[in-house]
Amino acid sequence: MAEAHQAVAFQFTVTPDGIDFHLSREALKNIYLSGITSWRKRLIRFKNGVLTGVYPASPSSWLIVVIAIMSTMYARIDPSMGMIDCIKKTLPVNGYLAVQTQTVLSAMLFATGLWVSLILVLRYILKMLLSYHGWMFEPHGRMSRTTKIWATLVKIFSGRRPLLYSFQASLPRLPVPGVDDTIKRYLESVRPLLDDEQYNRMESLANEFKKDPAPKLQKYLILKSWWATNYVSDWWEDYIYLRGRSPLMVNSNFYAMDLLYVTPTHRQAARAGNVVHAMLIYRRKLDREEHSPMRALGIVPMCSYQMERMFNTTRIPGIETDFIQHLKDSKHMVVYHKGRFYKVWLHHGGRHLQPCELEMQFQKILDDKTEPQPGELKLAALTAGERIPWARARVKFFSQGINKVSLDAIEKAAIFMTLDEEEQGYDKEKLRSIDFYAKSLLHGKCYNRWFDKSFNLIAYKNGKLGINAEHSWADAPIVGHMWEFVLATDHFQLGYTEEGHSKGDMNKMLSPPSKLQWDIPQECQDITESSYKMAKVIADDVDFHGCLFDDFGKGLIKKCRTSPDAFIQIALQLAHFRDKGEFCLTYEASMTRLFREGRTETVRSCTMESTAFVNAMENPDKTNEERLELFHVAAEKHQNMYRLAMTGAGIDRHLFCLYVVSKYLGIDSPFLKQVLSEPWRLSTSQTPQQQLNMVDLNKYPQYISAGGGFGPVADDGYGVSYIIVGEDLITFHISSKFSSPETDSYRFGQNIRQAMLDIKGLFNTKKDKKM
Repeated sequence: MAEAHQAVAFQFTVTPDGIDFHLSREALKNIYLSGITSWRKRLIRFKNGVLTGVYPASPSSWLIVVIAIMSTMYARIDPSMGMIDCIKKTLPVNGYLAVQTQTVLSAMLFATGLWVSLILVLRYILKMLLSYHGWMFEPHGRMSRTTKIWATLVKIFSGRRPLLYSFQASLPRLPVPGVDDTIKRYLESVRPLLDDEQYNRMESLANEFKKDPAPKLQKYLILKSWWATNYVSDWWEDYIYLRGRSPLMVNSNFYAMDLLYVTPTHRQAARAGNVVHAMLIYRRKLDREEHSPMRALGIVPMCSYQMERMFNTTRIPGIETDFIQHLKDSKHMVVYHKGRFYKVWLHHGGRHLQPCELEMQFQKILDDKTEPQPGELKLAALTAGERIPWARARVKFFSQGINKVSLDAIEKAAIFMTLDEEEQGYDKEKLRSIDFYAKSLLHGKCYNRWFDKSFNLIAYKNGKLGINAEHSWADAPIVGHMWEFVLATDHFQLGYTEEGHSKGDMNKMLSPPSKLQWDIPQECQDITESSYKMAKVIADDVDFHGCLFDDFGKGLIKKCRTSPDAFIQIALQLAHFRDKGEFCLTYEASMTRLFREGRTETVRSCTMESTAFVNAMENPDKTNEERLELFHVAAEKHQNMYRLAMTGAGIDRHLFCLYVVSKYLGIDSPFLKQVLSEPWRLSTSQTPQQQLNMVDLNKYPQYISAGGGFGPVADDGYGVSYIIVGEDLITFHISSKFSSPETDSYRFGQNIRQAMLDIKGLFNTKKDKKM
């Protein structure tokens, strides 16, 4: 019982001689070290706040400016042009100080003001430089003189050794596009999907909207863009995510997979211990802002604000809208295993638990043979069902007593992890192994994931891992950044013993994991069961197919002088037409993180140019030379649209915000209503690789990620996520619904494969003709 005695700092007994205190030296030591750690965190945050607040200058530059001003004063030169004398006259303490002291103090105040002004000027210059996006529209591999000068100036004004959030104040605001430009691009995007009569009707609605009420709505939107940091992001988070009342599972959450070919240990507890420790390292670097800001071209900084809410974060259900609860710090995690919830402390003696200590704690959970308490087994199904029943149940059954304490432990946990009973992962000997792996990550059993947490870490019985992430707080690249770091740290820094255990010195006196206690009444259990049944219907309807395309990859596509993303998107258009015999509204997610608090924008990939190419591919009278020419035109069009979306000139976020303003003003717009009701029957997204320096794929070609995916957006449509890995592999994650007679994920995967090969064949024809 040594652990129990160490859990308290002192005990006392009442005797006839008085009160006898018994102090626990170990507990007091831990309390002292925890306090030191807490104060160290405060000091680091204060220091980083100062460094970020004065960036791109540095605190030492203040001293340089002060010394320079004082030197000119002693040389009897007044660089302030009389301002120092004015400051001296207005000092409230001038009657108590010597004249020389007043002069020095006034000079220091002037120098400080000058220093602050210089910082603001530097930030403004950097913001103006970052507002230039001409570099993005230049041909690949060629850079104009203007862009070269611009790149040099950005490097000069970006300062040295920036922290994670150093550039936030220098990032430009997302611009509001002109109404005419947005409507023109919108009409162009829907032209290939509408017949002449439908298009004329839509054009008429658009022209009426341009006359009224578009100018009025646009004025309010411009006003918001001046006042708010970003005119889109808060409404996007609120209306698209937090106000949604349908289940998060499948409909909103997304997943990320483990390494495709490598499993460093098959010991479940050991793998979980290493990865949780790697996450704690990542979180500490995040708290200290030690992660380098992501930069396009290695020069242009991108917004990092989404990373703030990665850990210690939960989405809290509400009747009308949810809200995101984020804590600055949390010292515990919660683990789910076989229907039981456990609280595991992540710190001991002012330090993180070592990987081997975490392995020991997780193994204790795996070895625990106790049964779940009544209502505990499927409790997490409440987070998988509709939001309103969960919100009401939370208020009624989890607002007091042990249920509140236990729910607080989950919602305030730094990390939520499931020690899964299944074995998952890619196995080339098993035909559908990656399909089952994806479905397990996306929805599991519907009750063994806490879908409200910022992310769930899933550790499988055979040592494989995965993540299920909630979408409202951040987009997939943010989670991907953390996941890349964790997997690389697990393999190349922490490692394992020859027996497959985690490394490190173990403190066997740690307090064991504590089971969360519940008192779940039958009424609550009935609500849980109802949520579970609804979630089960949704989960069983997901038709998933993972397609590993290794015939060629990025290396060959680049040799064809084509953007890999444009190549894949056009292949998806060809595959979809062959699959369904028609074109559809297509969503491709792009990012707007070149702007402050930017999130995403939509690229409408189905264009007049891409449909012309697809029609040519299906027309036997067309030659390959004609098809190839049309392909190049379609690829260039796609690239241009992607660039426009990234630089704030997209279509959909602008129209969405105009719609929100119209609702606030009580204005009914048939045009906006029609635009926002159109279904995305093909929703696509690329998973980027962001930290290529962490793993040398030439040296370790097997250490590649399988990427991640999401559920279908439309009932009769497809969801397609893809990741371009190395030079020779592209992984597609394809989802649809079994209930739709129009879709079949495996069939679509085969169509994608054939479309990729057919487009490659066009370039082979060109090569043969040259020979």
